[in-house]
Amino acid sequence: MRAKRRLAAVMCADVAHYARLMEVDEDGTLDRLKSYREIMSQLAERHNGRIVNTWGDAVIIEFSSVVEAVQCAVEIQTELSLRNADLPDARKMEFRIGLNLGDLMVEGDDIYGDGVNVAARLQELAPRGGILLSQSVYDQVRSKMALGFEPLGLQQVKNVSEPVETYAVRLGGRNAPEEDGTRADQEERHSESGSTHNGDGAGHRAGDRDVAAFANGFEQARAWLMRQPRVVRRCVFMIGFFFLLNLLTTGLSPLWFVWPSLPFFVAVMWHLFSGKGDRKFRGGSHQPD
Repeated sequence: MRAKRRLAAVMCADVAHYARLMEVDEDGTLDRLKSYREIMSQLAERHNGRIVNTWGDAVIIEFSSVVEAVQCAVEIQTELSLRNADLPDARKMEFRIGLNLGDLMVEGDDIYGDGVNVAARLQELAPRGGILLSQSVYDQVRSKMALGFEPLGLQQVKNVSEPVETYAVRLGGRNAPEEDGTRADQEERHSESGSTHNGDGAGHRAGDRDVAAFANGFEQARAWLMRQPRVVRRCVFMIGFFFLLNLLTTGLSPLWFVWPSLPFFVAVMWHLFSGKGDRKFRGGSHQPD
């Protein structure tokens, strides 16, 4: 019986320096891995993704929508960055993520083929806390998402005959692999993947940096808002509604939206400072390897 085939987006993720984390603290690392996988599972479900496999420290997720796949990856890295913010560097658990859109072979709940292989190899090239996209993914999302992308050129990856055009997603910082990474990171990445990195990083553009900073700030603000009670979210929505109405009717002169928004603003402040909301807006920027 021939295997079925379908076109889908595949996310491959695994933990950077997992062996080193296990050496430092086995119990804590396993507990953190389970906790982070649960977060990834919840976000995947929110974006209509299907967990295919969770062998070892890796996760493979299939999506019917490329946009949903990239959005899920961004939310995963944003949320895990917040979770890692209070941990010492030696205990931070950071995932590398690779995304590809390709034709898959399907047998039962398992998926096979180059579509999966390319995603897995891109994940191996990704920096800690970063996301790499194949050309097929980039083509679908570049005009649909408020994200910054950095072209990394052609990458020769293991077990794939043709070089893969690759793009890094900017999450408020430079998340592309660098030539001058630390020796430990280079050695571990080489031992984990056995692949070579021959990409030529393109220079930053001021406009792209602005877009990336805006996108990262938006994601952090959205994550903060989702942690708040429903009444706080509704009040913030009303403040935004009055501001938009002000902008569309009279521009920004005069700023009359302040007055109808005042009760909602007071309600938000009361909830935050009474301990019923999360006051801490935790913005985390990824440090390049």
